[in-house]
Amino acid sequence: MIGTRVILWRHGNTDWNAAHRVQGQTDVPLNDLGVRQATAAAGKLAERRPTLLLSSDLGRAACTADALAEVTGLPPEQDRRLRERAFGLWETLTTPEIKERFPDSRARWEAADPDPGDGIEPLPDLGKRVGEVVREAAERNPGAVSVLTTHGGSIKYGTAAVLGWPDEMLPTLAPIGNCHWVELQLDAGHGWRVVTYNGS
Repeated sequence: MIGTRVILWRHGNTDWNAAHRVQGQTDVPLNDLGVRQATAAAGKLAERRPTLLLSSDLGRAACTADALAEVTGLPPEQDRRLRERAFGLWETLTTPEIKERFPDSRARWEAADPDPGDGIEPLPDLGKRVGEVVREAAERNPGAVSVLTTHGGSIKYGTAAVLGWPDEMLPTLAPIGNCHWVELQLDAGHGWRVVTYNGS
C-alpha cells in the first residue's frame, strides 16, 4: 500500500529562470522549454495515480498543473499559500543588480539570515503557509497521492517546516530543479518522511 503521499512539484522553466532573474510572486509565464518539461513530468507523475491536484495561483505553476490535469482529468485547485516566497524589492532583478542596489540585505541573505529585510518574506512565514497546505492535503486525501504544484523555495522550506528540520540544515539542501519534485509520506508509525528529494 502506498500510504498517504504528498508530492511537491516545481513549475517548469521560465525566461526569468534562464536569465537568473528573481521572480518571487511576480507572475512570469512558462517558456517553451517549461511547457515541454511540464508535459514530460506530468506523464511520470500520472503513473503515481494522484487523486488530488493543488496549485499555486501564479501562472507558471498553474500551467504546469494543467499539464497533469490533461493526463489525469483531475481538476486543479488553486491556493495562494503555494506561491513562491515574496522577494520584495529584489523581484525583477538579477543577482548582480541586487548586490549593487541592496548590499546589506544581500549580505544577510548570504549569511543565511531567515529575515534579510527589504520586503523579503521571512522564511518561517513561508514554511508555515506551505506546510499548512501539505498537512491539509494529507487530511483531505488519506491513503492516496496528492500533487501540489508550486515553486522551488516553497518546496524546500515547506518541506523543512513539515519535517521540523533545523535552520542550520537548510543551506545544505540543493535547490529543486524545474519540474522536479519532493515526495513526502505520512504514516502512523513514523509521521512525515522524505521519500524522494529533487526527483524527476
